[in-house]
Order: sequence, then structure tokens, then C-alpha cells
Amino acid sequence: MQQLRCYGDDRNNGFCVHCGGPSETIDHVPSKVLLDEPYPENLMAAPACRECNNGLSLDEEYLACLLECVIAGDIAPEKLHRAKIGRILRANSSLLTRLQRARTDGAEGPVWAAENDRVSRVILKLARCHAAFELNEPQLHEPSRLGFKPLSLMTEKERTAFESDDDAFDVWPEVGSRAMQRLLVAGTDTFTEGWLAVQEGNYRFRTSQANGLTVKIVLREYLGCEVVWD
Repeated sequence: MQQLRCYGDDRNNGFCVHCGGPSETIDHVPSKVLLDEPYPENLMAAPACRECNNGLSLDEEYLACLLECVIAGDIAPEKLHRAKIGRILRANSSLLTRLQRARTDGAEGPVWAAENDRVSRVILKLARCHAAFELNEPQLHEPSRLGFKPLSLMTEKERTAFESDDDAFDVWPEVGSRAMQRLLVAGTDTFTEGWLAVQEGNYRFRTSQANGLTVKIVLREYLGCEVVWD
């Protein structure tokens, strides 16, 4: 990851990007449970209070494990593609049982009943970090829209709209923000047509302010997520 220094308004720094509380810890984005080792250098991070930073750890672990089980079509740790997730499930029998109960056999294969509230909380946490880090625009209030859907279940029109922002350059980010700097070096590093790949196959995201402040995230090239603040 290319290290960019933020030259934006200092008044948007120094507090928890999730609740506005004290800056007690650093919240890495994406959460390390969503990445494999070795981790990319210069991982993005935003200030957070200790409660917000630690409060969603179990939800982040749940989402990472759920994604891997869905992709593999199985909960058996030895059948999962990410070794890290296999290790987590071997050590956490209660989570393994929870995921087992969420799986049923459908006519076309396994069907999973996701705990959508937990998924939403993790996505919102990630989006808030990206908004603060990339755009220097912390979003402490609730978003106007938050949604997620497997890429494979999107229609062609939905997928096209999700992958691109037709008017992405109509509104430019704050002068000095990292997003503004990336516009000036588009096509270099891992920045490709608005998407920044943090770790290939595991995590990519893009930010935009064309139609409200928007953060889009793709997890494991499976789950497309979108959070919008009007």
C-alpha cells in the first residue's frame, strides 16, 4: 500500500471516527481478520476509542468465517480456502456450531442464514474508517443507506452500477485528502478505475462523493457492500 499523508482539515482528526469519543486506539481498516499474512505494508488506520475498536471484534470474526464457509460450501475447517479461518474455527467450537446451524441444504446447494445485523455493523465500521481515512470526512451519524449482496446474485445492471460511478469526477474530494491525492496518481500503485485493492482476492474498496458520500467494499470477491451518507 502506498503511504499517503493527509493534508486535509485538522479539525476532522483526533477523535473516534465511530462515536466522536476519545482517540485511544488505532482502528486498522480493513480488519486484519479479513486479510491473510503477510499483511500489506502501510495498512490504513483511523483513530478510535477503545470500546468501538474492540466492541465489534466478534462480529468481524463471525463475518470472516461466514464468508469462507459460504464460498467453500462447507463448515469443515480443513475444506476452507483461508488457513487463518480454519484455525479460528478449530479453536472456537461455539462459532463453528453457530455456522453449522445457519446452513441448510437447498435444491441447488447449501443455503446460509446470515445474521444480517452483525454483518451490517462490520460493514458500517469499515465504511466509517474509509470515509475518515480516504476523504477526511468522518461520518458519526447513521448512513442514509447500507446494503450488501453477493456479486453473483446481482443483475447485470446492478453489477455495472456497483462497479463504477459514472459521474465520479463531478465532485472532487477535499483538497489534501488521500482520495484527492489518489485522483492525481490514478493508474499507479493498486489504484484501478476507482478501486483500491488492499489484498487481491480478499478486500478492495472505492470512495466517491458524486451522489452523497459513498463507500463501496468487496469482500473475498463475493460480497458487495455499499454505504451512503447523503
